Amino acid sequence: MKNIFTVLLVEEIDGAGINVLKEVAEIKLASGSSEEILANEVRDVDALIIRVMGKISKKIIQNAKKLKVIGHHGAGLDNIDLQAATEHRIPVVYTPEANTESVADHTLGLMIAVAKKIPQAHYALTRGKNWSVRYEYIGTEIHKKTLGLIGLGRIGRSVARRAKGFGMKVLAYDPYISKGIAKKLSVKLVDLKALLNKSDFVSIHVPLTKNTYRMIGKRELDMMGSRAFLINTSRGGVVDEAAVYEALVNGKLAGAAFDVYEKEPPDPNSPLFKLNNVIATPHMASHTTEALRRMAVTVAEETVKVLKGKWPKYLANPEIYR
Repeated sequence: MKNIFTVLLVEEIDGAGINVLKEVAEIKLASGSSEEILANEVRDVDALIIRVMGKISKKIIQNAKKLKVIGHHGAGLDNIDLQAATEHRIPVVYTPEANTESVADHTLGLMIAVAKKIPQAHYALTRGKNWSVRYEYIGTEIHKKTLGLIGLGRIGRSVARRAKGFGMKVLAYDPYISKGIAKKLSVKLVDLKALLNKSDFVSIHVPLTKNTYRMIGKRELDMMGSRAFLINTSRGGVVDEAAVYEALVNGKLAGAAFDVYEKEPPDPNSPLFKLNNVIATPHMASHTTEALRRMAVTVAEETVKVLKGKWPKYLANPEIYR
């Protein structure tokens, strides 16, 4: 049963995922990621798979007359109009578990790097500064410090387990997590104010929704200590970047590390990028060989399940089947 469906990829995915799709479908690569291009090219396809580039808007969904499933190569769903997909009874599948460990690794990497000023020291030394540059970059230990996790889902829990290996005390704010789950992880649940007040490092692990949009702004940053660090590997819109800049400039925050931004790609002239206590990476926390392969295979398998009329494991809008 080959090539009876057509799948449109907004971006390339790992070959292992392509092989899964090829079993049942012809694969096409979109010529761009703009709404205009996708709205045109989605007209006669059975499945659409998106990664980071572009957004699946209501207009695109309305133009997709044959569309049977939308696949998201990743855990976040903020670049898909889920309401529109549900209204048109189109299943949306995604890969919520595939990148957990890679993002957790990246979070700890950013935490250590910003605390120990590793990128700054590397840049200074390799640009010809004297060996005494090591005295210019006095870092902060993470050992036995307090880590505050905003969000204790899959990634937050993996970060907590890693942090325990560094002897850190872990606090968490997550109104959807039970005390029992937190206790198993040796994590203490607190309210957001307490977390911000008591944490040396604050790491964000929540989806971007209307409730989490800019949940960390000036008021929240003022609750943090001047020696505290902020790390964001979730979604850029959760943090008010202008407020973070002001806190860093005014010495109300020791440092910050970002992998995500409200606007992506971000403006290369962003004032944040000019600060020497900021580390920035280009939304690459999940970009490991292992995670990219897992995401590609998972989204392909879930897409094929729907095309074959089967119930997918990772369904973002199960109400369409009710």
